[in-house]
Amino acid sequence: MSGGVDSSLTAALLHEQGHNITGVTMHLWDDDDERLAESLCCAAEMAESARRVCAQLGIPYYVFNYQREFRRHVIDYFVQAYAHGFTPNPCLECNREIKFRALMDRARALGFDAVATGHYARISDAGAGTTPRYRLARAVDADKDQSYMLHMLQQDDLARLMFPIGEYTKAQVRELAAARGLASADRAESQDICFVPNGDYRNLLREETPESLVPGPIVDLEGREIGRHNGLPLYTIGQRRGLGLGGGKLLFVVDLDVGRNALIVGPADAILRDDLTIDRATFVDGGWPAEPFNCLVQVRSHADPAPAVVTPIAPGRLAVRLNEPIRAITPGQAAVFYHGDQVLGGGRIVRNAVTDKRNNS
Repeated sequence: MSGGVDSSLTAALLHEQGHNITGVTMHLWDDDDERLAESLCCAAEMAESARRVCAQLGIPYYVFNYQREFRRHVIDYFVQAYAHGFTPNPCLECNREIKFRALMDRARALGFDAVATGHYARISDAGAGTTPRYRLARAVDADKDQSYMLHMLQQDDLARLMFPIGEYTKAQVRELAAARGLASADRAESQDICFVPNGDYRNLLREETPESLVPGPIVDLEGREIGRHNGLPLYTIGQRRGLGLGGGKLLFVVDLDVGRNALIVGPADAILRDDLTIDRATFVDGGWPAEPFNCLVQVRSHADPAPAVVTPIAPGRLAVRLNEPIRAITPGQAAVFYHGDQVLGGGRIVRNAVTDKRNNS
Protein backbone atom coordinates (compact mmCIF):
# COMPACT_ATOMS: atom_id res chain seq x y z
CA MET A 1 0.00 0.00 0.00
CA SER A 2 1.49 3.28 -1.13
CA GLY A 3 -0.89 5.42 0.88
CA GLY A 4 -2.60 6.58 -2.30
CA VAL A 5 -6.21 6.14 -3.33
CA ASP A 6 -5.60 3.21 -5.72
CA SER A 7 -4.06 0.78 -3.24
CA SER A 8 -6.40 2.01 -0.47
CA LEU A 9 -9.49 1.19 -2.50
CA THR A 10 -7.93 -2.14 -3.48
CA ALA A 11 -7.67 -3.03 0.21
CA ALA A 12 -11.21 -1.85 0.92
CA LEU A 13 -12.77 -3.81 -1.95
CA LEU A 14 -11.02 -7.05 -1.02
CA HIS A 15 -11.92 -6.57 2.65
CA GLU A 16 -15.58 -6.12 1.71
CA GLN A 17 -15.43 -9.30 -0.35
CA GLY A 18 -14.48 -11.21 2.77
CA HIS A 19 -10.79 -11.76 2.12
CA ASN A 20 -8.48 -11.91 5.12
CA ILE A 21 -6.03 -9.20 4.11
CA THR A 22 -2.96 -7.46 5.49
CA GLY A 23 -1.69 -4.07 4.36
CA VAL A 24 2.00 -3.73 3.50
CA THR A 25 4.12 -0.72 2.60
CA MET A 26 7.60 -1.28 1.18
CA HIS A 27 10.34 0.86 2.71
CA LEU A 28 12.73 1.45 -0.17
CA TRP A 29 15.00 4.38 0.66
CA ASP A 30 18.08 4.64 2.85
CA ASP A 31 17.24 6.76 5.89
CA ASP A 32 20.82 8.03 6.06
CA ASP A 33 20.87 9.32 2.47
CA GLU A 34 20.34 13.08 2.76
CA ARG A 35 19.97 13.40 -1.03
CA LEU A 36 16.65 11.58 -0.76
CA ALA A 37 15.36 13.70 2.11
CA GLU A 38 12.36 14.97 0.18
CA SER A 39 11.44 11.49 -1.01
CA LEU A 40 11.89 10.15 2.52
CA CYS A 41 9.49 12.79 3.78
CA CYS A 42 6.97 11.74 1.14
CA ALA A 43 7.57 8.10 2.03
CA ALA A 44 6.80 8.80 5.68
CA GLU A 45 3.58 10.56 4.67
CA MET A 46 2.65 7.65 2.42
CA ALA A 47 3.22 5.11 5.17
CA GLU A 48 1.14 7.13 7.62
CA SER A 49 -1.67 7.43 5.06
CA ALA A 50 -1.61 3.67 4.47
CA ARG A 51 -1.60 3.06 8.21
CA ARG A 52 -4.69 5.26 8.66
CA VAL A 53 -6.56 3.40 5.92
CA CYS A 54 -5.72 0.03 7.46
CA ALA A 55 -6.90 1.31 10.83
CA GLN A 56 -10.18 2.40 9.20
CA LEU A 57 -10.60 -1.06 7.71
CA GLY A 58 -9.51 -2.84 10.88
CA ILE A 59 -6.78 -4.85 9.17
CA PRO A 60 -3.14 -5.48 10.15
CA TYR A 61 -0.48 -3.23 8.69
CA TYR A 62 3.27 -3.73 8.30
CA VAL A 63 6.23 -1.99 6.69
CA PHE A 64 8.68 -4.31 4.93
CA ASN A 65 12.26 -3.15 4.43
CA TYR A 66 13.59 -3.49 0.88
CA GLN A 67 16.28 -0.82 0.95
CA ARG A 68 19.07 -3.17 -0.11
CA GLU A 69 17.08 -4.70 -2.96
CA PHE A 70 15.90 -1.29 -4.17
CA ARG A 71 19.42 0.10 -4.18
CA ARG A 72 20.75 -2.88 -6.14
CA HIS A 73 17.95 -3.52 -8.61
CA VAL A 74 16.57 -0.03 -9.19
CA ILE A 75 18.91 2.83 -8.30
CA ASP A 76 22.15 1.09 -9.32
CA TYR A 77 20.47 -0.21 -12.47
CA PHE A 78 19.22 3.30 -13.24
CA VAL A 79 22.59 5.05 -13.08
CA GLN A 80 24.50 2.22 -14.77
CA ALA A 81 22.04 2.07 -17.66
CA TYR A 82 22.58 5.77 -18.36
CA ALA A 83 26.34 5.26 -18.13
CA HIS A 84 26.10 2.63 -20.89
CA GLY A 85 24.01 4.66 -23.31
CA PHE A 86 20.53 3.44 -22.35
CA THR A 87 17.53 5.42 -21.13
CA PRO A 88 16.24 3.23 -18.30
CA ASN A 89 12.73 2.76 -16.97
CA PRO A 90 13.13 2.33 -13.18
CA CYS A 91 9.43 1.59 -12.61
CA LEU A 92 9.73 -1.49 -14.82
CA GLU A 93 12.66 -2.81 -12.79
CA CYS A 94 10.93 -2.01 -9.50
CA ASN A 95 7.94 -4.04 -10.65
CA ARG A 96 10.14 -6.86 -11.92
CA GLU A 97 12.54 -7.18 -9.00
CA ILE A 98 10.79 -5.67 -5.98
CA LYS A 99 7.00 -5.81 -6.20
CA PHE A 100 6.64 -9.01 -8.20
CA ARG A 101 9.70 -10.90 -7.04
CA ALA A 102 10.90 -9.90 -3.58
CA LEU A 103 7.43 -9.05 -2.24
CA MET A 104 5.81 -12.06 -3.88
CA ASP A 105 8.47 -14.34 -2.42
CA ARG A 106 7.91 -12.93 1.06
CA ALA A 107 4.14 -13.22 0.75
CA ARG A 108 4.53 -16.86 -0.25
CA ALA A 109 6.91 -17.53 2.64
CA LEU A 110 4.45 -15.96 5.09
CA GLY A 111 1.62 -18.16 3.83
CA PHE A 112 -0.44 -15.62 1.90
CA ASP A 113 -2.40 -16.87 -1.10
CA ALA A 114 -2.07 -13.75 -3.22
CA VAL A 115 -0.70 -10.23 -3.54
CA ALA A 116 -3.06 -7.45 -4.57
CA THR A 117 -1.94 -4.04 -5.84
CA GLY A 118 -3.54 -0.86 -7.10
CA HIS A 119 -2.24 -1.26 -10.64
CA TYR A 120 -4.54 -0.37 -13.53
CA ALA A 121 -4.59 -3.65 -15.47
CA ARG A 122 -6.77 -6.74 -15.69
CA ILE A 123 -6.12 -10.45 -15.15
CA SER A 124 -8.49 -13.07 -16.48
CA ASP A 125 -8.59 -16.85 -16.69
CA ALA A 126 -8.33 -17.94 -20.32
CA GLY A 127 -10.39 -21.00 -19.38
CA ALA A 128 -8.76 -23.52 -21.74
CA GLY A 129 -8.07 -27.05 -20.51
CA THR A 130 -7.73 -28.28 -16.94
CA THR A 131 -4.69 -26.15 -16.10
CA PRO A 132 -5.60 -22.48 -15.51
CA ARG A 133 -4.14 -20.13 -18.09
CA TYR A 134 -4.11 -16.46 -17.31
CA ARG A 135 -4.31 -13.43 -19.55
CA LEU A 136 -3.05 -9.95 -18.79
CA ALA A 137 -4.97 -7.09 -20.39
CA ARG A 138 -5.22 -3.33 -20.43
CA ALA A 139 -7.29 -1.55 -17.81
CA VAL A 140 -10.74 -0.19 -18.58
CA ASP A 141 -9.32 3.32 -18.11
CA ALA A 142 -7.03 3.72 -21.12
CA ASP A 143 -5.51 6.92 -19.71
CA LYS A 144 -4.39 5.16 -16.51
CA ASP A 145 -3.55 1.77 -18.02
CA GLN A 146 -0.32 0.30 -16.58
CA SER A 147 -0.16 -2.98 -18.49
CA TYR A 148 2.97 -1.78 -20.31
CA MET A 149 4.74 -1.76 -16.94
CA LEU A 150 3.59 -5.29 -16.18
CA HIS A 151 4.53 -7.09 -19.39
CA MET A 152 7.16 -9.21 -17.62
CA LEU A 153 4.57 -11.08 -15.54
CA GLN A 154 4.37 -14.82 -16.13
CA GLN A 155 1.71 -17.46 -15.46
CA ASP A 156 2.96 -18.24 -11.95
CA ASP A 157 2.84 -14.54 -11.13
CA LEU A 158 -0.64 -13.97 -12.52
CA ALA A 159 -1.96 -16.97 -10.59
CA ARG A 160 -1.06 -15.17 -7.34
CA LEU A 161 -1.86 -11.57 -8.27
CA MET A 162 -5.01 -9.46 -8.06
CA PHE A 163 -5.63 -6.06 -9.68
CA PRO A 164 -9.12 -5.16 -8.41
CA ILE A 165 -9.28 -1.60 -9.75
CA GLY A 166 -8.45 -2.52 -13.35
CA GLU A 167 -12.18 -2.61 -14.05
CA TYR A 168 -12.70 1.02 -12.96
CA THR A 169 -11.80 4.45 -14.24
CA LYS A 170 -9.73 6.75 -12.04
CA ALA A 171 -12.79 8.94 -11.47
CA GLN A 172 -14.76 5.90 -10.30
CA VAL A 173 -11.91 4.88 -7.99
CA ARG A 174 -11.97 8.28 -6.31
CA GLU A 175 -15.77 8.19 -6.03
CA LEU A 176 -15.72 4.71 -4.50
CA ALA A 177 -12.99 5.70 -2.05
CA ALA A 178 -14.84 8.86 -1.05
CA ALA A 179 -18.07 6.91 -0.55
CA ARG A 180 -16.21 4.70 1.90
CA GLY A 181 -14.65 7.64 3.69
CA LEU A 182 -11.11 6.47 2.98
CA ALA A 183 -8.48 8.90 4.21
CA SER A 184 -6.65 8.81 0.88
CA ALA A 185 -9.67 9.52 -1.35
CA ASP A 186 -8.43 12.98 -2.35
CA ARG A 187 -4.70 12.34 -2.12
CA ALA A 188 -2.81 13.80 -5.09
CA GLU A 189 -0.75 11.56 -7.36
CA SER A 190 3.01 11.84 -7.73
CA GLN A 191 4.39 11.76 -11.27
CA ASP A 192 8.08 11.97 -10.35
CA ILE A 193 10.56 9.11 -10.18
CA CYS A 194 10.35 8.26 -6.49
CA PHE A 195 14.09 8.54 -5.83
CA VAL A 196 14.48 11.70 -7.92
CA PRO A 197 12.18 14.05 -6.00
CA ASN A 198 13.02 17.19 -7.98
CA GLY A 199 12.42 15.41 -11.28
CA ASP A 200 15.98 16.03 -12.55
CA TYR A 201 17.75 12.68 -12.86
CA ARG A 202 20.90 14.44 -14.05
CA ASN A 203 21.71 15.58 -10.51
CA LEU A 204 21.58 11.97 -9.36
CA LEU A 205 23.96 10.94 -12.14
CA ARG A 206 26.39 13.71 -11.20
CA GLU A 207 26.42 12.42 -7.63
CA GLU A 208 26.36 8.68 -8.28
CA THR A 209 28.52 8.29 -11.41
CA PRO A 210 30.46 11.50 -12.08
CA GLU A 211 33.08 9.44 -13.94
CA SER A 212 30.50 8.66 -16.64
CA LEU A 213 29.98 12.33 -17.50
CA VAL A 214 32.90 12.76 -19.87
CA PRO A 215 32.55 15.66 -22.35
CA GLY A 216 32.87 14.78 -26.02
CA PRO A 217 31.92 15.75 -29.56
CA ILE A 218 28.49 16.41 -30.96
CA VAL A 219 28.53 15.24 -34.57
CA ASP A 220 26.04 15.34 -37.41
CA LEU A 221 25.03 12.37 -39.54
CA GLU A 222 28.02 12.94 -41.83
CA GLY A 223 30.39 12.68 -38.88
CA ARG A 224 31.29 16.39 -38.70
CA GLU A 225 31.85 17.80 -35.23
CA ILE A 226 29.47 20.72 -34.67
CA GLY A 227 29.63 21.12 -30.90
CA ARG A 228 30.52 19.55 -27.55
CA HIS A 229 28.37 17.62 -25.10
CA ASN A 230 28.71 17.44 -21.31
CA GLY A 231 28.50 13.65 -20.95
CA LEU A 232 26.35 11.16 -22.88
CA PRO A 233 24.19 10.11 -19.88
CA LEU A 234 22.77 13.65 -19.78
CA TYR A 235 21.02 13.18 -23.15
CA THR A 236 18.36 10.93 -24.59
CA ILE A 237 17.06 10.01 -28.05
CA GLY A 238 14.77 12.66 -29.52
CA GLN A 239 16.03 15.45 -27.26
CA ARG A 240 16.09 18.88 -28.89
CA ARG A 241 16.61 21.36 -26.06
CA GLY A 242 19.82 21.81 -24.13
CA LEU A 243 22.21 20.82 -26.92
CA GLY A 244 23.95 24.20 -26.96
CA LEU A 245 24.14 24.34 -30.75
CA GLY A 246 22.70 27.82 -31.21
CA GLY A 247 20.11 28.81 -33.78
CA GLY A 248 19.57 27.59 -37.30
CA LYS A 249 18.12 24.24 -38.36
CA LEU A 250 16.43 22.24 -35.60
CA LEU A 251 18.54 19.25 -34.59
CA PHE A 252 17.61 16.30 -32.40
CA VAL A 253 19.59 13.62 -30.60
CA VAL A 254 19.60 10.66 -32.97
CA ASP A 255 21.97 8.32 -31.14
CA LEU A 256 24.49 7.99 -28.32
CA ASP A 257 27.69 6.42 -29.66
CA VAL A 258 29.22 5.16 -26.40
CA GLY A 259 32.29 3.66 -28.10
CA ARG A 260 33.35 7.06 -29.45
CA ASN A 261 31.71 9.08 -26.66
CA ALA A 262 29.94 10.99 -29.42
CA LEU A 263 26.46 12.49 -29.44
CA ILE A 264 24.88 12.04 -32.89
CA VAL A 265 22.37 14.68 -33.97
CA GLY A 266 20.25 15.14 -37.06
CA PRO A 267 17.00 16.58 -38.43
CA ALA A 268 13.55 15.50 -37.30
CA ASP A 269 13.20 12.75 -39.91
CA ALA A 270 16.42 11.11 -38.62
CA ILE A 271 14.72 10.09 -35.38
CA LEU A 272 12.09 8.10 -37.25
CA ARG A 273 12.67 4.33 -37.18
CA ASP A 274 10.77 1.34 -38.46
CA ASP A 275 12.93 -1.45 -37.03
CA LEU A 276 14.35 -2.34 -33.64
CA THR A 277 15.72 -5.29 -31.73
CA ILE A 278 14.55 -6.57 -28.36
CA ASP A 279 16.46 -8.60 -25.80
CA ARG A 280 15.43 -10.07 -22.41
CA ALA A 281 12.09 -10.83 -24.03
CA THR A 282 9.41 -12.87 -22.24
CA PHE A 283 5.84 -13.83 -23.05
CA VAL A 284 2.93 -13.89 -20.63
CA ASP A 285 1.94 -17.41 -21.64
CA GLY A 286 5.45 -18.67 -20.90
CA GLY A 287 6.06 -19.82 -24.47
CA TRP A 288 8.33 -18.66 -27.26
CA PRO A 289 7.19 -17.98 -30.85
CA ALA A 290 8.27 -20.50 -33.45
CA GLU A 291 7.73 -18.09 -36.36
CA PRO A 292 7.07 -14.40 -37.04
CA PHE A 293 3.77 -12.97 -35.84
CA ASN A 294 1.75 -9.80 -36.27
CA CYS A 295 0.82 -7.67 -33.29
CA LEU A 296 0.66 -4.13 -31.93
CA VAL A 297 3.88 -2.80 -30.39
CA GLN A 298 4.06 -0.05 -27.76
CA VAL A 299 7.52 1.47 -27.32
CA ARG A 300 6.86 3.89 -24.44
CA SER A 301 4.56 3.75 -21.42
CA HIS A 302 2.01 6.17 -22.91
CA ALA A 303 2.72 5.78 -26.62
CA ASP A 304 0.10 4.67 -29.11
CA PRO A 305 0.49 1.01 -30.10
CA ALA A 306 1.64 0.49 -33.68
CA PRO A 307 1.20 -2.50 -36.06
CA ALA A 308 4.35 -4.57 -36.53
CA VAL A 309 5.80 -7.96 -37.41
CA VAL A 310 7.88 -9.60 -34.68
CA THR A 311 10.46 -12.22 -35.65
CA PRO A 312 12.34 -14.48 -33.19
CA ILE A 313 16.10 -14.42 -33.86
CA ALA A 314 17.61 -16.07 -30.76
CA PRO A 315 16.51 -17.12 -27.25
CA GLY A 316 15.22 -13.98 -25.56
CA ARG A 317 15.89 -11.87 -28.64
CA LEU A 318 13.44 -10.56 -31.24
CA ALA A 319 13.48 -8.34 -34.31
CA VAL A 320 10.58 -5.93 -34.78
CA ARG A 321 9.58 -4.39 -38.11
CA LEU A 322 7.00 -1.61 -37.81
CA ASN A 323 4.48 -0.96 -40.55
CA GLU A 324 5.19 2.77 -40.24
CA PRO A 325 8.17 4.59 -38.68
CA ILE A 326 7.92 5.80 -35.07
CA ARG A 327 9.64 8.84 -33.59
CA ALA A 328 12.46 8.55 -31.02
CA ILE A 329 12.53 4.82 -30.28
CA THR A 330 14.87 4.67 -27.30
CA PRO A 331 17.27 1.89 -26.22
CA GLY A 332 16.62 0.95 -22.61
CA GLN A 333 12.87 1.41 -22.80
CA ALA A 334 10.54 -1.55 -23.27
CA ALA A 335 8.73 -2.69 -26.39
CA VAL A 336 5.51 -4.42 -25.37
CA PHE A 337 3.42 -6.62 -27.66
CA TYR A 338 -0.38 -6.57 -27.69
CA HIS A 339 -3.19 -8.43 -29.40
CA GLY A 340 -6.02 -5.97 -29.00
CA ASP A 341 -6.06 -5.21 -25.26
CA GLN A 342 -4.25 -8.43 -24.36
CA VAL A 343 -0.58 -8.25 -23.37
CA LEU A 344 1.48 -10.88 -25.19
CA GLY A 345 4.90 -10.01 -23.73
CA GLY A 346 7.80 -7.68 -24.34
CA GLY A 347 11.45 -6.90 -23.73
CA ARG A 348 14.14 -4.23 -23.74
CA ILE A 349 14.95 -2.14 -26.81
CA VAL A 350 18.67 -2.54 -27.49
CA ARG A 351 19.65 -1.51 -31.02
CA ASN A 352 19.75 1.89 -32.65
CA ALA A 353 19.31 1.32 -36.37
CA VAL A 354 20.69 4.75 -37.27
CA THR A 355 24.13 4.03 -35.83
CA ASP A 356 24.16 0.54 -37.27
CA LYS A 357 23.34 1.75 -40.79
CA ARG A 358 25.86 4.59 -40.67
CA ASN A 359 28.66 2.35 -39.41
CA ASN A 360 27.91 -0.28 -42.04
CA SER A 361 27.65 2.12 -44.95
